[in-house]
Amino acid sequence: MKELVANINAQYEVFAANAAAQVEKGNKAAGTRARKAALELSKLMKEFRKVSVEAAK
Repeated sequence: MKELVANINAQYEVFAANAAAQVEKGNKAAGTRARKAALELSKLMKEFRKVSVEAAK
């Protein structure tokens, strides 16, 4: 579970950096990377929820 949380944090940092580059500098490629990171982050969050519910049982 610690590894999953570390992966979520790392993916969020990638998303935040690319989203900021898109918003502040108008970098279109950074927007594409941010969307890709958001999709991966969504998958990781679903996995976290699954693991968390299982651990709570």
